[in-house]
Amino acid sequence: MRSLRRLRLFPGVSKRSLWYQHRVRLFGTYAAVAVLSAACAHGGPPPSAPSSSPSGPSTHVNPVNIERVRGELPGGYEVADIRGAGSPLTFWGFGPDWVADPPQCGALAIPVNNGATTKGWSGSGPGGIVYAVVTGTPPAQVNLDPVLIAECGQWTVAAGHTTGTVSLVAAPQIDDAATVGMATATTTTVEGGTETSSQAHTYSAYLGDYLAFVTVVTDPGSPNPPLSQDFAAALLVKTVAALRG
Repeated sequence: MRSLRRLRLFPGVSKRSLWYQHRVRLFGTYAAVAVLSAACAHGGPPPSAPSSSPSGPSTHVNPVNIERVRGELPGGYEVADIRGAGSPLTFWGFGPDWVADPPQCGALAIPVNNGATTKGWSGSGPGGIVYAVVTGTPPAQVNLDPVLIAECGQWTVAAGHTTGTVSLVAAPQIDDAATVGMATATTTTVEGGTETSSQAHTYSAYLGDYLAFVTVVTDPGSPNPPLSQDFAAALLVKTVAALRG
């Protein structure tokens, strides 16, 4: 897969500015308006076996408390509220007319229906874009289907000019919650056939009536050190603790 370092650019357009303009457009869309419903094989440790989702009433979750974890961002990040529906697939850069292969694996990236109540925020800075979201339609349960873990170790998704490969990765263990981790590499073809690439790490926790997830999107061609997948995993743990607090 080609990175920004290998892209063919138009005269007077730098690699960094091309990616930045592309990402700022995405960030502005997700932060300012209702969000649309919607790396390559990961070389890290194998996915952890998820714990079972609670079968009875879930522990108390207060979606408003997701605001408490904004302070976990590094300095210099611009933060905005996320309004409307939100899903990992959207934040990876895929529009509503997406297609997953195998089809059932898309449920890992859009686990809640459009009518869900969503709270969250996004932060944009030199290390990438961070999304922290809690969503659900109480009292409907949001459960992780163990079959998807067995069938979706690696899968692909496409929408419009964007394609991606998703791989399951080890997720942090959280008491009384099923968790799943996904590493995603995407490529988008823009004007003139130029390609932009990005990577994302998403960690989700199934909390009975709600799903909480954190997505960190980074640019492999950026001169700035990217936020790590460990940062994303740790932020999920802190987000669940805040929601339950």
